[in-house]
This record gives sequence, structure tokens and C-alpha cells, in this order.
Amino acid sequence: MTDTPTPPVHTPKPKTTLDKDLKKITKVEAAAQVQGQAMARVGLGFLFLVAVWIFTSNSGMAFSPFVVAAAVIGGYMAINIGANDVANNVGPAVGSKALTLTGAILIAAIFEAAGALLAGGDVVSTIKSGIIDPSLMPDAQTFMTAMLAALLAAALWLNLATYLGAPVSTTHSIVGGVMGAGIAATGFAAVNWATMSKIAASWVISPVMGGVIAAAFLYFLKVNVLNKADKIQAAKKWVPVVVAIMAGAFTMYLMNKGIKKVYKSSWTEIIIAGAAVYALAWYATRARVTAISKNMENRRKSVNALFVLPLIISAALLSFAHGANDVANAVGPLAAIVSASDTGEIITKAGIPLWVMLVGAVGISIGLMLFGPRLIKTVGQEITKLNPVRAFCVALSAAITVIIASALGLPVSSTHIAVGGVFGVGFLREYLSHRETQRRHLSPIAAAEAGAMEGLHTIEGAAPELQHVPGLAHTSDETADVAKATTKPNAELKAKQRKLVRRQHAWTIAAAWIITVPLAALLAAGLYFAMTALGVKP
Repeated sequence: MTDTPTPPVHTPKPKTTLDKDLKKITKVEAAAQVQGQAMARVGLGFLFLVAVWIFTSNSGMAFSPFVVAAAVIGGYMAINIGANDVANNVGPAVGSKALTLTGAILIAAIFEAAGALLAGGDVVSTIKSGIIDPSLMPDAQTFMTAMLAALLAAALWLNLATYLGAPVSTTHSIVGGVMGAGIAATGFAAVNWATMSKIAASWVISPVMGGVIAAAFLYFLKVNVLNKADKIQAAKKWVPVVVAIMAGAFTMYLMNKGIKKVYKSSWTEIIIAGAAVYALAWYATRARVTAISKNMENRRKSVNALFVLPLIISAALLSFAHGANDVANAVGPLAAIVSASDTGEIITKAGIPLWVMLVGAVGISIGLMLFGPRLIKTVGQEITKLNPVRAFCVALSAAITVIIASALGLPVSSTHIAVGGVFGVGFLREYLSHRETQRRHLSPIAAAEAGAMEGLHTIEGAAPELQHVPGLAHTSDETADVAKATTKPNAELKAKQRKLVRRQHAWTIAAAWIITVPLAALLAAGLYFAMTALGVKP
């Protein structure tokens, strides 16, 4: 009997100093590449501001150096609006993978610019929300200096917020800037404190309304479509309804906010138009879902796919409405400075020269393309996990909340609404997950069976030891995570502690919202005093 030869044992070679050095070099090269890309983005943004400076200095309109500086700062403000605020419109679509990051940026850039140029209006309010009394300004020069300080303060705060990864309200930023500069120029009597109290109330109203409405629609879809055994039939019944609600809501939203500067609609016209579009959208969506359902699998993934197209359309429409409204945050103070420079008077409603509107529109698009991806990822991916259904509920919530708030005369922030909607769907998922954990006592089989009956979303990648359990392939993200958690030590404790909303982002964003107005006001006051001390005059 011969001995079987023992196969040679291959021992891994110890890493040499050369291997370690190569890894270090690779890391350094990767870091250098990232740093180089960041510097390139900053450089391109700077080139845009240089172009604004060259144009205004050599346009033949005899602008003073003060107006030229205001134009450059207006462009800087527009860049920061694009970098920070536009993420709310397309972030959920990107996070749900309905749109790629590149596709979302292109759609948003086009529709933001289109909204600004086509529906931005010919006249803009130079003092946002009437928060200060311009009659208390001693002269036009003081007014122009205050507006420049307000504009620069708002832009600086937005830049800092973007760097910190916090989506904040550009409207609140400019409101704080105008308030701070107004107080510095004329004293506390200049501020309309009743208006400021409403704005402060919107810090709570906006995110709460957005979150509650988004969570309500998501829960409705879970109960009536995603949890049903026959998801195809349920989708044929209810998907046309909710898509039609979105179509009608966006029609009312655009008429009330998006094109109000081009055509001022009455509430009767808005309601009739919304109802008409609802009916048309219901009919068209029913036909589309019926056709698709013939080859559709009875899975949540298939239901999610039905919401991709409406989600893309909503991202485009939100961007259009944002461009039509929020371009005023960039060009309003600039238009005020240009008008005061031309007339020597303080004007509360100023005409917008085409070049001023172009600075705002192009600046927003450039800011979005160069610096927007960071906040898009924060809103769409880092707060909570989104899929097309959840993202659809966030977009629908944004339109409905603005309509309700407008009808009630409540000031709300589109940024706070959208981010509140993301938190709303996340906290609903977390609540349902914890409820499921408590009810099933963390039994893996019970959790899997519960998922088969009450699953909320198709998952992949369940724990191997649980894949044999009937129905696990149809459990929700929440239920499956609970089931997997039970295979580990201290499962009950870990399941109770598991969070589906990242608290770090919640606290960071909440803190940024709270300090936006006071911090922008302090910055503006400081800048105004600095300009005065340095003798900077129009």
C-alpha cells in the first residue's frame, strides 16, 4: 500500500516593504485625485465669477465698482443655491435609483434654468418677505450696502452648510441676511417681528407637515398594494389613483408657485385645473398599468417599477418650480442694488434685467453640476434607505404641503418639506420594524412568516440560514433585518436598538435649520459694520 502524496502547502509570502510602499503610493494617488477634482470644481466656479466680473465691467452699461462686486456676489449666491437647495428636488429620485446622479443633475440643471428664465418673472421683491421697513433706511446708499451685506452673508452660510453636508433653506438664509443687515443699518425697529415669528414657526411646520403627509401615503400604499397577496390587481386599482393625485397636486403647485409671476391664477382656476389633470392622469396611468401588468411579476419590485416614471417627472417639475421661485433669492438683492444705483431711490419692487436673471439661472445650474452631488447623496441616500415608492411619497408630499400651506397663508420651506418627507418615511419604516419585532418576540420563523403576510418590500440577500423559510423572499427590509438579527448574540437588544434613520444626520440638519436665520443675520450685521468701517460705499 502506497502512501498518498501530501500536496504541497502553499504559504502566503510575507508582504515585502515594496508591497507596503506600493499600497501607500496608491492611497496617496487616490487622495491626490480626489483633492484635484475638488480643486478643479472650485476653479470652474471661480471662472464663472470671473466671467460675471468681466461682463459687468465691460458691458457698456457704466456700472460702478460696487454694482460689479454685487453682481459677482450674486453669482456666488446662485452657485451656492444650486449646490445646496436643488438636492431636495432630485435627491430622493437618485437615492431610489430611479435616476442616476448624472441624469438627475442634467435634468435639474435644465429645468432649474428653464424655470428661472421662463417663469422667474420680470419683477422681483427686493426685500424678501417684507421683513424690514425700507422707509427707515436713511438713503439709497445705506440700502445698497445693507443688501450687499445680506447677499454675501447668505451665500457664505450656504457655502458652509454645503461643506457640512446640511441641506438648509436658501429663503431663510436670505431672510436672516436681510434682517441682520437691516438691524445694523437702522436698528431693531426696522424688522417686522410678526413676519419673523411666522418664519420661525415654519421651522417646525414645514418638516412636520412634509413628514406626516409622506408617511401617510407610504402607509396607504403598504396596506393597500405592497402587503396584498395579489399585488398586480392591487396595483391596477390604486397606482392610477395615487399617480393621478400627484399629477393634480403638481398642476396646482405649478400654477400657485411655478408660474405665478407669469400668470396669476385664482384658486378657482387652480382647483379646476388640478381636477382636470387628475382625471386625465388617472385614465392614462390606468391604461399604462393594465398594459404593463400582463407581463408583470407578482412582486414588490415590480410595483416599485411603476413609480419610476412619475418620480422622474416630479423631479423635473420640482426643479422648474424651484428655479422660478428661488432664483429671486440670488437676484433679488442684486436687482435692488442695480435699481437703486440707476435711480438713486429705494425700490421695493425692482425690474430684473435679462443679464441679472442669467447670472442667477446659470449660476444655479453651475453650482448644481459642480457641487450638488454631495447634498444629493445626503438627501437621497444617507438619511434613510429609499426606493421608488418611498421617494414618490416624498415628492408627492412636497407638492401637497406647499398647496395646503399656501391656502392657509403659512410660510413654509421647500427644503424643510422635502427633507422632512425623507425623515417621515424613514421613521415610519423604523416604527413598523420595531412593532414587528415586539409582536413576533424575535422568532426567526415567526418574523419570516410575518413577512410573507405583511411584508412591505421585496428584499434580496437574506441570511443563508433563513432562506429556506417559506415567504422570506417576500419580506420587507424591516422584517428581514429583524430576522437576521436574531441569529446573532444579544439579538433582542440589537433589534430594539436598530435604527433605520441615521440620527447623526437628523441632529446635524435640525441644528443647521435652527441657526440659519440668526447666524445669517449675525454675519450680515458684521459684514455691514465692516463695510462701513472700511469706507465701502456705492
